[in-house]
Amino acid sequence: MKKSMVIGGGLALAIFAALAWFHFVKLPAMIAEGMANSPRPLITVSAAAAEQRTWRPTLSAIGTLRAINGIDIAAEVSGRVSEISFESGQTVEQGAALIKIDDSVEQADLKSSLASLANARLVLARGQELNKKGDYPQANVDRDIAARDQAAAAVERTRALIEKKNIRAPFAGRIGIRQVDDGEYIEAGKAIVTLQALDPIYVDFSMPERHLGRFEAGSPVMIEVDAAGGIKTAGKITSVDARVNRETRNILVQATLPNPDERLLPGMFADVRVGLPEKTGVITVPQTGIAYSLYGDAVYVLAETEQKAPDGSPVYTVHRRFVQTGDVQRGIVEIREGLAAGEMIVTSGQLKLQDGMQVTVNNSVRLSTDGELKRQ
Repeated sequence: MKKSMVIGGGLALAIFAALAWFHFVKLPAMIAEGMANSPRPLITVSAAAAEQRTWRPTLSAIGTLRAINGIDIAAEVSGRVSEISFESGQTVEQGAALIKIDDSVEQADLKSSLASLANARLVLARGQELNKKGDYPQANVDRDIAARDQAAAAVERTRALIEKKNIRAPFAGRIGIRQVDDGEYIEAGKAIVTLQALDPIYVDFSMPERHLGRFEAGSPVMIEVDAAGGIKTAGKITSVDARVNRETRNILVQATLPNPDERLLPGMFADVRVGLPEKTGVITVPQTGIAYSLYGDAVYVLAETEQKAPDGSPVYTVHRRFVQTGDVQRGIVEIREGLAAGEMIVTSGQLKLQDGMQVTVNNSVRLSTDGELKRQ
């Protein structure tokens, strides 16, 4: 009985081991062998040829528009607003009257000072006549001269105070929205209205220090502003700061732009592109064809085979190749090393690829290129 049980258990264990070997060893080997002998399905990708172009590279930056002259006009003295001579949004000339603060007290002081000055001049004139006759000491004449000068200084002081209460535009420009009302009492330093000179206009932007030497004063600049339906304006760099910011390692750059219609306003956000010297014979490819990684930038290069797809189209083998990329301009990348003109690369579908795989090409959807780039 025990012997029969041992024999039965051993037989069951052998059958179980045989089934396990077939399931975990033999069957996977058969499947792998079948997959290896069966043809791999072809992957469809899009492709483009590396082209040799005349290339005008650009540097991109984010800028802010700033007025050539822009200030908040403020009162230098306190007082009550007696007259407002402008309308909000008006364009004014240099020296135009803007705000008058009540100066009735100063006008009275001016009359008193003028009277004192006139009297001091008469006293001095009499003293000088008597001095010529020897009846008036020179010391008294000197005292009368000092008195006259003090009276004249009082007149000038009062006139200067009156002038400070008549606020004028220091330069031509566009007035903003006024911040005071007629009859309002204002303190010294209170902002009354903004004044901006808008034509031409500045754009300030920062560039990394590694780009120093690639541009200079006079380099062309193109800006694009999304506001007001989109505005594109060309200008030139007029100034490069004398120092690099030691915290950001960026340098401040300023360009000047024409703004005759005054659509560009201070404070606007601007997309800035700085034009660099033109280069010829540059190899370029669509940016979608570059596979970026920590190990380097690569492309999949197509090599045509003798095989044909079921629809008769050529079959290619892809090979991954590392390249050195350069400037990027509107979806086009400069290739400095690793690729020759005319070589075909994959521009979409790279995620499905491995080195040595076979593909077919379908360019029913192609990347449009920048019209500013000129083919050789």
